[in-house]
Amino acid sequence: MNAPLPDVPEVRVVGLPQLTQGFDLVERLDLAMHLKVHGPLEPMSGERLAQLAENISLRGRGGAGFPFAQKLRAVAKAAIRRGVRPVVVVNASEDEPACRKDTVMVNRAPHLILDGALLAAEALGARTLIVAVTRNSTEVSIRAALAERGLSDRRGQQLRARVQRNPERMVSGEASAIIRAINGGPALPPGRRERAAESGVAGAPTLLSNAETFAQLAVAARIGARRYGHTGLENEPGTVMLTVSGAVARPMVIEVPTGVPMRYVLQLAGAPPVPQGVLTGGYHGNWIDAAATHQAVISRESLANVGGALGAGAILPIGQETCPLGEAQRVANWLAAETAGQCGPCKLGLPAAAGGLSDVINGGGPAALEALREVTQAVKGRGACKHPDGSARFFASTLSAFTDDLAAHVLHGGCGRETVGVLPLPGPVGQETQESIPSGEKLAVDWTLCQGHGICAEIVPELIRMGADGFPSVAEAAVPVHLQGRAQRAVRRCPALALRIEQAPAPRGGKPALPPGGDRKALGSGRG
Repeated sequence: MNAPLPDVPEVRVVGLPQLTQGFDLVERLDLAMHLKVHGPLEPMSGERLAQLAENISLRGRGGAGFPFAQKLRAVAKAAIRRGVRPVVVVNASEDEPACRKDTVMVNRAPHLILDGALLAAEALGARTLIVAVTRNSTEVSIRAALAERGLSDRRGQQLRARVQRNPERMVSGEASAIIRAINGGPALPPGRRERAAESGVAGAPTLLSNAETFAQLAVAARIGARRYGHTGLENEPGTVMLTVSGAVARPMVIEVPTGVPMRYVLQLAGAPPVPQGVLTGGYHGNWIDAAATHQAVISRESLANVGGALGAGAILPIGQETCPLGEAQRVANWLAAETAGQCGPCKLGLPAAAGGLSDVINGGGPAALEALREVTQAVKGRGACKHPDGSARFFASTLSAFTDDLAAHVLHGGCGRETVGVLPLPGPVGQETQESIPSGEKLAVDWTLCQGHGICAEIVPELIRMGADGFPSVAEAAVPVHLQGRAQRAVRRCPALALRIEQAPAPRGGKPALPPGGDRKALGSGRG
């Protein structure tokens, strides 16, 4: 079985580096090294910044591909019309098991991302910057980067900046879920379509874009649109960050100019010379065959022309030795488990589709195949978020890409190959999750005062749960950095005044425990 991808796999570059400049010098570019490598950055007016983004055809690099200039102008227009300060949000969540390019950027070049975000904040007159993350490594790195710039969430600063830590789930990385979490709700899509540019964080117009998008903006602002356009294709200039995994000898994140042949990228990672198929765009993307990989170049348009998708930049080949439907089944089960449980197409439709694919693989015959096609079609366009649509796209692409194997399973009960398990998925529950970053504080219950109201368990269920007797099931709970704000809220709202925050005892050695690569300056004491 293929192991889950590490947060920071091998990083390669084709041609001259732009986003990965300096990676050959140090593991992580702190502010001083960042400025040595990239140089200073001058602020720009809103329209000039929008024009720059337009001239380089900058689109969101998180998967949706929305034009950045259009988004920037929409936020500026809404802020002026309403007379309110907008908010800038960096989406560095990257919750898909097959994607690591944003995680690499946050871990190794956080200041390039902050450059782009601060450039946009200055142009828009924003006074709030929020970076959304889901992993310990990215939280540590971005907190350190904010501290290196003297940025925090303290009142009185010209720009207040903070980190929003969300659960590592597919649906939690969607823009609406991030905004909902920032506003104090669960990190789940709200079930209604709202334009963040009109009403996002605290109801203010919000510019939310992917981490790589802001980094690309920072590169273009330094070198100018003309020089930026010298790299890559004329209609899609610049470079692209890709995560290449699956049946490869060396899983990697690679920066390539647009226009580089896909077959060359696959060769670099050690993919099979003639892959059985290549999943493009990640687990909400599309399969293409070996012939298409020889035709396609790395660009949004080229991949679309051969039935693929650039999406969030994930490329996953599989070899001839594995059952492609079995590989798809593993992903289908994961997609079904990632449901937010808020609407029928997601809560019921995706498990039904995963079960239908299992029936097809296990000899259910034409009736099972027809049932699978029906449930996949029924899911499309009816979900409360994009997860059902993306998952339905994956199912439909699987059925159309592997027709020979499909016929073998439907008509003959199988294709005769085992499922090797080359597509990366999270490890078993508890194995892949690291402890959250400790704050040095703990929640404590005073049993002489507690009356079992349960408000604390509603506010911070990650730390406190109610027992069968109607009272909290734990007397003390360590508080991670990203839950400090909610823990404080639980203390304030306890009607019996039975909850308090205390300093946790230091571990052996007398110093607070930190995750690998962390430092106390990086952690700070503000909310996650």
